[in-house]
Amino acid sequence: MTRLRTTLAATAGLALLLTGCSHDSTTDTATSASTSTPAAQSPAYTGQLPDRPADGDPVSCTYNPSGDAARDVTAPPSDDVAAAGTVEVTVATGVGEIGLTLDRAAAPCTVNSFVSLAEQGYFDDTPCHRLVTSPGLQVLQCGDPTGTGTGGPGYGFDTEYPENVYARGDAQLRQPVIYPRGTVAMANTGRPGSNGSQFFLVYEDSQLPPTYTVFGTVDEAGLAVIEEVAAEGDDGSMAAGGGAPNRAVQIESVTVGS
Repeated sequence: MTRLRTTLAATAGLALLLTGCSHDSTTDTATSASTSTPAAQSPAYTGQLPDRPADGDPVSCTYNPSGDAARDVTAPPSDDVAAAGTVEVTVATGVGEIGLTLDRAAAPCTVNSFVSLAEQGYFDDTPCHRLVTSPGLQVLQCGDPTGTGTGGPGYGFDTEYPENVYARGDAQLRQPVIYPRGTVAMANTGRPGSNGSQFFLVYEDSQLPPTYTVFGTVDEAGLAVIEEVAAEGDDGSMAAGGGAPNRAVQIESVTVGS
C-alpha cells in the first residue's frame, strides 16, 4: 500500500499515512530520481522545501512495469522529455473545477506521466478516495480509478524534486519540511520506483519528509473547492488516518492545456 507519511516532531514519531498504489513488492527504501545524479552535498535544513530546480534540457525517464493497470493505458514516451516550462491542467469534478499548474523543471518525468495519463482519459470518472484533515497533514488524494487506494497505471517511476536535491542517505530525508498550501505532489510507498498515478492536493500547509515528488500547484479557486469538501470531513474509514470525503469528489475529466 502506498503511504504518505508526516512526522510533526521527530521525537514524537507521529505518523499519518495515506494509502496509495503499488503492486511492486520487490523494491526497498526510497532513492533519488533516475533523471538526475544525487547532489554531492545536501542543502542546509530550514524546515522548508529546498529551492526548486531551474529550467533544464530535455531528459530521459524510466517507467518500469509494476503490477496490473487499473485502466488500460500505455506508459508515456521516455525520451526527450521536456524539463522546462509549465503545463496548465483543469480538473473538472462534481463539486467544482480545480486548476493545476504543472512544473516540468521540478519533475519532468512526473509531469510527463500525468499529462500522458490525462490525455488517455485515465483520470476520467474516478473518485478522490481520501481526505485527511489532521493538523499538520491536510490533503485530498486522487488518481486511483478503483477508489481503493491500491490502483495504479501498471508502471512505476522514481521520485524527483525535492528528494533528488539531497545526497543519498541524508538524514534530512527523514526530517519534516513544509509542503505549502497549494502544492500538488505524488503519493509513493517509500520504495524506489513506486510513483504511479496517485497524487495529493495540499489545502493547508502540511509537514512531510521531502520524499514526495512536488510537481505543481493548485489555483485559488481550486483550493476553495477543496476547502469546502474538507469542511464536511471524512468517514474515518482509513486505519492510518482520514477516509473517504463525506462530500464525494468525483473527477469528471482532466483537460491538459498549454
